[in-house]
Amino acid sequence: MNRLYVVRRVLQLIPVLVGISLLTFLLVQLMPSDPAVVVLRIMEVPVTPESVAAMREQLGLNRPLPIQYLDWLWHVIHLDFGNSFVTGQPVLREILYYLPTTLELAFSTTVLIWFVSIPLGVLAALYRDSIFDYGSRLFAYVGAAIPNFWLGFLLMYCFSFQLGWFPVMGRGSLLHLVLPAITLAWSPAAVYARLLRSSMLDSLSQNYVLYARARGLEERLIVGRHVLKNALLPVITLFGMSIAHLLAGAVIVENVFALPGIGRFAVRSILNRDYPVIQAYVCLAAVFFVMTNLVVDLTYSYLDPRIRLGKVEES
Repeated sequence: MNRLYVVRRVLQLIPVLVGISLLTFLLVQLMPSDPAVVVLRIMEVPVTPESVAAMREQLGLNRPLPIQYLDWLWHVIHLDFGNSFVTGQPVLREILYYLPTTLELAFSTTVLIWFVSIPLGVLAALYRDSIFDYGSRLFAYVGAAIPNFWLGFLLMYCFSFQLGWFPVMGRGSLLHLVLPAITLAWSPAAVYARLLRSSMLDSLSQNYVLYARARGLEERLIVGRHVLKNALLPVITLFGMSIAHLLAGAVIVENVFALPGIGRFAVRSILNRDYPVIQAYVCLAAVFFVMTNLVVDLTYSYLDPRIRLGKVEES
């Protein structure tokens, strides 16, 4: 991989991350409620002009906006997001408490997406208009039509209340992750399977496949080493672009299954107007989205040797 390309892509992230920090900081300024008033109400202190002025001074809201931003950015760089208005605990400590559940859900969902979509897409392409192809179409239609929350309640009713195979809610064993992961993975897995099928069919019609077959290479080697590698490129790109939707879906799924994850914690913080937590969640989610897309870009350039990194080579 071209090191210059990697360095250039990393440097391009700096203005993006600065813009994210600025928008995240202004998020509190655009809120309809004064943070000082919110804190006073949570502390059950009478809201008077004097108490509001004192609280604003304590929170540093009486300083010029650029000074507030630079001070906030300095603390964020050191992973200091302040203290929660509700609990009074450091925001980072609370996020780290809820983070393992979200990471477990995200990891299991990602594994399930690729475990289902790749075989289904490959079989649908290799056996076009067969039962595999029709099955992938039905899977895609159902995945695109059913909302996450409704699918979650349906799976909960069938496999928890009726059959008793899986726990209903909460976090504990691996069985608690099965239904949430299926709920979150169904729709993207259906989309990736159909996209992989289309990309596989396009790759199978290319000349290099005909040349490989003419040389007597085994079909499994042609599909595994050449066709699938090229067909995965648009799927990987779509995966990077859909990370934000995966995070949004995780918020819904965590609330449906009562998982103590960051998404559910963020929703509760929004309802409580806990602005430091909201800022931290938005900032970390945006940074995660940007870094994931960076990894996808680097993976894309690694898988496709035809991509010219740096200056275009003259033939």
